[in-house]
Amino acid sequence: MRILVVNAGSSSVKLRVVGDDDEPLAGSDLPAVDADDTTAEALRTAIGDLDPVDAVGHRVVHGGLEFRDGVLVEGDVVERLEALSSLAPLHQPASVAALRLAMQCLPDVPHVACFDTAFHASIPAAAATYALPAAWRSRWPLRRFGFHGLSHASAARRAAQLLGRAPGDLRLVTAHLGAGASLAAVSGGKSMDTTMGFTPLEGLVMATRSGSVDPGLLLWLQSQAGLDIAELARGLEHEAGLLGLAGTADMRELLAAAEAGAGAAALALEVYVHRLRGAVASMAAAMGGLDALVFTGGVGENAPVIRELAVRSLAFIGLEIDPGRNSQGPVDREIGRPGAPARIVVVASREDAEIARRVRFALRPAIDAPRA
Repeated sequence: MRILVVNAGSSSVKLRVVGDDDEPLAGSDLPAVDADDTTAEALRTAIGDLDPVDAVGHRVVHGGLEFRDGVLVEGDVVERLEALSSLAPLHQPASVAALRLAMQCLPDVPHVACFDTAFHASIPAAAATYALPAAWRSRWPLRRFGFHGLSHASAARRAAQLLGRAPGDLRLVTAHLGAGASLAAVSGGKSMDTTMGFTPLEGLVMATRSGSVDPGLLLWLQSQAGLDIAELARGLEHEAGLLGLAGTADMRELLAAAEAGAGAAALALEVYVHRLRGAVASMAAAMGGLDALVFTGGVGENAPVIRELAVRSLAFIGLEIDPGRNSQGPVDREIGRPGAPARIVVVASREDAEIARRVRFALRPAIDAPRA
């Protein structure tokens, strides 16, 4: 099968055609589809320029409580996805807009929605439940959903291959570090815990997102400082994180500034790494131990300094980095000290391959059915 993967984010749409062996065959990167007719036309043109495909897989950030695996888009599925937009207002509308447009362009092939939240549906209740009033929890779906699930699943599977182990035999902490960032505790091939929660705001410090903050601080800003909901949302989503601490959301610029002695950049780096180290240890604790730490994502793949700083002070859970292996070489390799109790690998983010895999699984009954 030739599968077109439509990975729609809040600011871009990535198109990738994936073959039977997950090999990338074609692709293009475009602006996100919005109310501007120009962006919609650009996506139509890009899809029209592709050779014929057999199916289309769509990355959808939020599946809510209902969607826990890839689903064939038919009937009222699009409307049910739109109804979840309040849970991911930056990402869900963009995903649905790209899905609708791709279905118009390719009406005669099956379309499958694949969810970032689905991989974390296996998280046990102890990790997923917030200690909130019972009346709130019974009325609304107030639980930790987790995100980046497609990336975490792909990273865990690829790491197992590199380590020569079955996924079911490993306890992995997968670290998706990019503009958005999260960790997952993956034991026996299943997510057991993750750092993001009800929204993608919880957890690690990110490029422009705050990560976890004291809810009481937000209440104080609202009641005492007079900030309204829109100001809080804008600040937490777009003006916080590394940008808020150091004036830049670009990790490369931050590292260069810290190296040059800029105090704000050095502090931002320390805050980022402090939160990251603590979260790695927390994820390992959720599994009762650790076999390997897996780095992926733009920062995870391309910032050896961040990998080295993250592992520093984590020897107590068996992690020791090898400076030479860490500093050079392609992705999809080991970078830990040989003989250390736990191993460390860095792998390329392949959300496209994971989406294609889920498309094949969702369509398997149709593929296996005898042909007339």
